[in-house]
Amino acid sequence: MATAAKKPAAKKAVAPAKAPTKSAPKAAPKKVTATGTVARKPNAAFMKPLAPSATLAAVVGATPLPRTEVTKKVWEYIKKHNLQNPANKRNIVADDKLKAVFGGKKEVSMFEMTKLISDHLRV
Repeated sequence: MATAAKKPAAKKAVAPAKAPTKSAPKAAPKKVTATGTVARKPNAAFMKPLAPSATLAAVVGATPLPRTEVTKKVWEYIKKHNLQNPANKRNIVADDKLKAVFGGKKEVSMFEMTKLISDHLRV
């Protein structure tokens, strides 16, 4: 009887070695405040000083201020002169100075107020 010769085992194909890939640069770690929240970076468009019109300058002053500071100063004026509607605190009852800023409206909502204020700011 003839014996069958054993065939050598076939070699497995080896995958070519991968070249190391460069990953995207990692973002800087976010700064965490003492309260445990992540600090936000302010938007440059909001921080640009804008000159108020003459009517708005009567309320916030004539110096150029960022949009955020103008809104803060208007709120200080509203609270100082007690101009919030007692029934609905979201509405502002305008006095003579604010009526000029609000385009003659006697009462506006706080959301409408920011839109009306932006009409009085110039670059």
